[in-house]
Amino acid sequence: MSFKPLLGDGRIRSQEERSEPLQTASWAGSSIVFDNRRWACREAELRWTAPHHLVVLTEEGGTSQTSIRHEAKSVYDGQDRPGALTFVPAGAERFGFYRNVDLTYSALWIDPDARISGCESLGDLPILVNKKDPVIATLVGSLHDEMALGHKPDTAYVEHLAALVGLRVATLNKEHNSVQGHGCLSRRALGRVRDYIEAHMNSDISLSALAAVADMAVDSFARRFKATTGLAPYAYVIEERVWRAETLLRETGLSIGTIAFRLGFSSQSHFTTTFRRLRGMTPRVYRMHFSPGS
Repeated sequence: MSFKPLLGDGRIRSQEERSEPLQTASWAGSSIVFDNRRWACREAELRWTAPHHLVVLTEEGGTSQTSIRHEAKSVYDGQDRPGALTFVPAGAERFGFYRNVDLTYSALWIDPDARISGCESLGDLPILVNKKDPVIATLVGSLHDEMALGHKPDTAYVEHLAALVGLRVATLNKEHNSVQGHGCLSRRALGRVRDYIEAHMNSDISLSALAAVADMAVDSFARRFKATTGLAPYAYVIEERVWRAETLLRETGLSIGTIAFRLGFSSQSHFTTTFRRLRGMTPRVYRMHFSPGS
């Protein structure tokens, strides 16, 4: 059985996948949906949009790599571990890349039109990936435990639980913004830097040039850029190049050498080495597995 989120639409590509649904239930005409399952695969790539807000708790296991992007921006690049929480607002398109997946998770889907108290502002919040919150973990875990015992809670109970989860997600977002806001680049400065990277993708992009675009000293820029994006400037540029390379490998017939040149790698071998380091496979193997018709 292949993995597929219960709600929404998009594209999923995976290798050596195994998926086992454990408990699934819905309430109030599917305004609230609970899905608990085990998911395992060697690699997976996901592009997905759903009409419901989504809260996911990783209960057991994890990944060796999880990379999430939204609106061409890196949201998270790390690993899944037990207790990790992810929130995706309704209508947000996320791009995910996963490696060495073997985990059990519980997902709570909440319809934004259900008018559940505490969930009214969820649509205005950003995607949050692999955060920690013991309250949400306890709430979602308690629903999982009830379902595992064969008890389906009544609608009023689940609506109250969803309301509490929604309030905690909003609190978690405020805490995240408070931490991220200290010592970060302004939105305007970050936009200028991203535009510069976009325009000079096929050339040698220096740290001093990026700092000049942000109108900052090099040391201060590097610290603030990492605080804002989670990546050092050089790592961010490389990640942007690799993500764009993935698109070109999937959607065009350009040679690997041409892609390397277009994206500013010093040589095809440099591109291949970098791609393999970040994605665990060569560009040629990636194209074989993920391009249409492969």
